[in-house]
Amino acid sequence: MRRNVAPAEIELDDIDRRIIASLRQNARRSYQDIGHAVSLSAPAVKRRVDRLLDLEVIRGFTAVVNPKRFGWTTQALVQVQTEGQYHGGHILDAINDIPEVVAAYTIAGEGSAILFVRAADTEHLERVLTDLRNTKPISTTQTSVVLSTLIERPFGSEEP
Repeated sequence: MRRNVAPAEIELDDIDRRIIASLRQNARRSYQDIGHAVSLSAPAVKRRVDRLLDLEVIRGFTAVVNPKRFGWTTQALVQVQTEGQYHGGHILDAINDIPEVVAAYTIAGEGSAILFVRAADTEHLERVLTDLRNTKPISTTQTSVVLSTLIERPFGSEEP
C-alpha cells in the first residue's frame, strides 16, 4: 500500500542512498549482495527497499534498452509552439499516441514544450515532424537533430 508523502517528509540516510546507487547500477542485484556492500543483512535491505518503494522514492524497476539495437538511430529535440490558450494537458493529449515522442517537457520562454523524439532515420523523423505539425494545438516546430551524446546521467547517479 503506497502512501503519498510530501518530499520534505522523506528522510534518506547514507545507507538508503547507497542502496539506491547500487540498484541504479544493477537493479537485479540480490539483497544479500547489496547488504554486503552497505553492511546490512539481506532482510534489512529488503525492508529498506520496500520502504523506499512505499515512499515512492523508487518508482519501479525496469530494463534499459538500447534503441540502436532496434534500428532507432536518430534522436532529436523538438521545440513546439502552440497558438491560443493551450496548456500542457492539451499538448500531452496531442502527442500521447505518437510513440516516437519518448519525453516531453513544458518550458518557459518562446516555445510551449520541448519533445525528445527517437526515430529510425531522418525520413522517419520527417514523418513524425509532419504528424506533429498537423496536430492541434501544435502550430510550429523547431528541430535540433542530436549528432552525438556527450553525457546522459540517470537521476540518482550523482553524489548528494
